[in-house]
Amino acid sequence: MSLAPVNGVLFDLDGTLADTAPDLVQALNLSLTDAGIAPTSLACMRSAASHGSLALVNAALPDASEPLRRQIQQGLLSHYQQINGEHCQLFNGINALLDWLDLQKIPYGVITNKPARFTRPLLQKLKLTPRLSAMISGDSTCYAKPHPAPMLLGAQQLHCAPEHILYLGDAERDLLAAEAAGMLGAVALWGYLASTDTPQHWPALAQFTSPLAVLEALMAARA
Repeated sequence: MSLAPVNGVLFDLDGTLADTAPDLVQALNLSLTDAGIAPTSLACMRSAASHGSLALVNAALPDASEPLRRQIQQGLLSHYQQINGEHCQLFNGINALLDWLDLQKIPYGVITNKPARFTRPLLQKLKLTPRLSAMISGDSTCYAKPHPAPMLLGAQQLHCAPEHILYLGDAERDLLAAEAAGMLGAVALWGYLASTDTPQHWPALAQFTSPLAVLEALMAARA
């Protein structure tokens, strides 16, 4: 994959830019405890953390009734509103990557399916809001990924043509959305991939093992 034409970078949030699983799983466990159900472990739930609150509930309670799953989901969202960002950190190497993008005056931003009521407070806690040229949440358009609408809005906010934007994500829908929008899609292998995921079959132009590997590729393209 040639990164020479990259004039902007967009990130998925959960599992790509930031390690949000500790907060999400804590909120899940608080909801489970409220319902008198034993909590689960972060290790067991980590791979579901990119896929939303209902995916976490389904992973924790695969045999539960629909009403119970909805009850646990609503409790999770309520608790997450309170603890969002408490234990979340940027993945190792992200700060170095963002610092280099700043130095090169390459704009970057976030496109996530997480609702804005969670996305914006989290990005503020991570002290990223002033640095981002684009902040697209799951409710910023009428559609969520894998639809290209949020991707195209992100491109507009970066003031970059989609074909010159690198999009990094850790789920198949991220790469499908990037492909649909005409962006350069790459898999963030450091994210919340499950053992059953097959990133080699996703429509990605590259796979990166770490944010620093992304940085190295971008630097090499500019050398």
